[in-house]
Amino acid sequence: MGREPLRDGHGRLIGDLRLSVTDRCNFRCQYCMPAEGLPWLDRAEVLRFEEIERLVALLAQMGVRDVRLTGGEPLVRRDFPTLVGLLAPVVDDLAITTNGFLLERDAAALVAAGATRFNVSIDSLQRDRFYEMTRRDALPRVLAGLEHLAQFPEAHPIKVNAVALRGFTEDELLPFAQFARSHPYEVRFIEFMPLDADRTWSPDQVLTGDEIRAAIHELYPLEPEPREPHATARVYRFVDGQGRIGFVNPVSEPFCGDCNRIRLTADGKLRTCLFSLNETDLRGPMRDGATDDDLEAILRDAVWRKELKHHVNEPGFIQPERSMSAIGG
Repeated sequence: MGREPLRDGHGRLIGDLRLSVTDRCNFRCQYCMPAEGLPWLDRAEVLRFEEIERLVALLAQMGVRDVRLTGGEPLVRRDFPTLVGLLAPVVDDLAITTNGFLLERDAAALVAAGATRFNVSIDSLQRDRFYEMTRRDALPRVLAGLEHLAQFPEAHPIKVNAVALRGFTEDELLPFAQFARSHPYEVRFIEFMPLDADRTWSPDQVLTGDEIRAAIHELYPLEPEPREPHATARVYRFVDGQGRIGFVNPVSEPFCGDCNRIRLTADGKLRTCLFSLNETDLRGPMRDGATDDDLEAILRDAVWRKELKHHVNEPGFIQPERSMSAIGG
């Protein structure tokens, strides 16, 4: 059954859902979690597979056909490939963002279940610096998982995400550029955002996409590709044709104007912006017996109030209470 398209109060059609399946993670990245980790949600608080499937199916009827599964680290969710298999037939595009630690174990099952795209987070290609950033000595295992995933043609294009922090990432730029030129992956640098659990973010820690692009361009000339509607990344190709590289610049170059994304946390809260200060509970009504029509009304009311933009660069900006791992990366 089709339903009216989901639209916000600024006229934007909503077509993309970022869905966190767990708040748990096996890494402790500096830009996301404290070294000791965070208190995890109780199992009863986390949406069950059938609840996730119901919400995704309902949203798909309203035109939300692109879904990205995130965490925490989604692959630590028990029987995660089963969930992928439930959702893949419901949507047009089912992507996964992962730290790659369990990819060697799960890649075949995830591809077979219907996952169509993968983003693998790797913040350094040097083992000691990877450990410094993630607090886990796991780079060889992550790279092995990435290589295993690359064996499946259905998994391409594969993107490698690196969070860019001033004072750290400058030394990673050329190695990552060379990595993008010699492997079938598109490297994407993501500006450091104020979503860290330690709440130590400051603007001077942001290494901007323009700075990164300029540094790479000096050695490996780049030319821009057209920006796709609603895209988060500005993508460039190497002039000699050897690969592509992308820049996600939410701090220095916000892309809010045509944002078509909403988010669902692992405990069933709808967030209409990554930096929302308010959430809308869907788990409670669902478990209290709400019909699909009831849930649709809740969704439409919340999405109608979707923020026009985030306010990261403005005076009085308030960082969300939840960190990135609890919201969904």
